[in-house]
Amino acid sequence: MIARTRRGARSCGYAYSAVSEWKGEDFHLGAHVFSGDGREIGDLVHVLVDSEYRLQALVVKESRAFSGLRQSPGAMLVADEFIVPRDAIKDVDHDRVDLNLSSGDARRLPPYLSYREKGESVGGEVEDEAAVLGSGPEIPHWLEQVANKPASELEIDGGENVMLGHTGKKLGTVKDVLFDGDELVGVVLRPEGLFKKEVILPRRFLSRSDDAALFAELDESDLEHLATFDRKDKTQSR
Repeated sequence: MIARTRRGARSCGYAYSAVSEWKGEDFHLGAHVFSGDGREIGDLVHVLVDSEYRLQALVVKESRAFSGLRQSPGAMLVADEFIVPRDAIKDVDHDRVDLNLSSGDARRLPPYLSYREKGESVGGEVEDEAAVLGSGPEIPHWLEQVANKPASELEIDGGENVMLGHTGKKLGTVKDVLFDGDELVGVVLRPEGLFKKEVILPRRFLSRSDDAALFAELDESDLEHLATFDRKDKTQSR
């Protein structure tokens, strides 16, 4: 597994613009992202919010077609996620995000992740050499990912673990995000266990994250009292 760290010293220079027309149901992790000239460039995989939970940027995973790697199926693209500042967002609905950038401009957006060497033992190097000689290409575990964002910003992504405080107990995973304008108001939580309905976890229960998990400050029994999330009708019920 590759360790991920934050590059807190670097700022991406996000511009701040009003997006009050966006509704809470507009953003959907996994939505397809299109350039201003109609090219599909990838999928929305993370949102970045500041310490006040205001949207700062989107992180898009570039498609193989847009990157050109469809023509080279054996190739591996290491840095395939890039940062879209919020003032580059033109329109949003549940399944689609349109940018006000051309496909050429989108290709010049900064990568979200970069890679650097970390200290490694001789045994680890031997394992890496064995991986290279194995069935397919592997990223050596002497590399670590560096997120190109200030340390004060929080990354929220689908499938991320939501923990019960700092007890080590897992409540569930993030299914989606909910915004009111440019402000994160909650996440859609898929609780642990079978046949449990997705619920809305309001922002007031969220504490800071270590970018590996979100931490919820509530009792496990409180899950029964959270509003359920109806994706079809985009409604909340109790």
